[in-house]
Amino acid sequence: MKHYLSPALLAVTLGLSLGGCISFGPKPAKLLLTLTPVASLPVGQVQTSARARSIVVQVPVTAASLATTRIPVQATATSLAYVKDAAWAEPPARLFARLVSDTLTAGGTVVLSGVQSVDSPASNLAGELRAFGFDAATRSAIVTFDGVLTRGGATAVEKRRFEARVPVAAIDAAAAGPALNDAANQVAAQVAAWAGS
Repeated sequence: MKHYLSPALLAVTLGLSLGGCISFGPKPAKLLLTLTPVASLPVGQVQTSARARSIVVQVPVTAASLATTRIPVQATATSLAYVKDAAWAEPPARLFARLVSDTLTAGGTVVLSGVQSVDSPASNLAGELRAFGFDAATRSAIVTFDGVLTRGGATAVEKRRFEARVPVAAIDAAAAGPALNDAANQVAAQVAAWAGS
């Protein structure tokens, strides 16, 4: 006498047996990292573009290696690896743009969106985030930004490269957040001093 499983029971049995074998996405990182500005605008403080410079900060463009939440390590001149067990909470270009905006705001510059700047002679800051990770050869966190600035009311474009390196004892998830936050804040301060002058 043959015994047959009902289709519903068969589906449940297969689901239970395959549950440990199938993954529907990448394994989440143990640490999700973000950037924290060294200085920020006090809550409730009012800014006005009538009395201060204004600027629009664009999200910088990046290479494909930085268009991800993974943290790159330049292993050799021609090869990349990624830090294990750590990832950014959102793409680093957006995190960096927000950090630059917060740093400019804390320094007295009014940061506007593109829509808000239509009737204001705001400066425009764009650029390329060239490095935002680790360099294995020097064992350091590195942030490199090529800024492109058009000052309010001007037609000339200024370009300048900014970079900060922070030495680390080890290239791992524990070192990634503090070291890259430090390097990013150093670059943001340099950019704010340039763009806000």
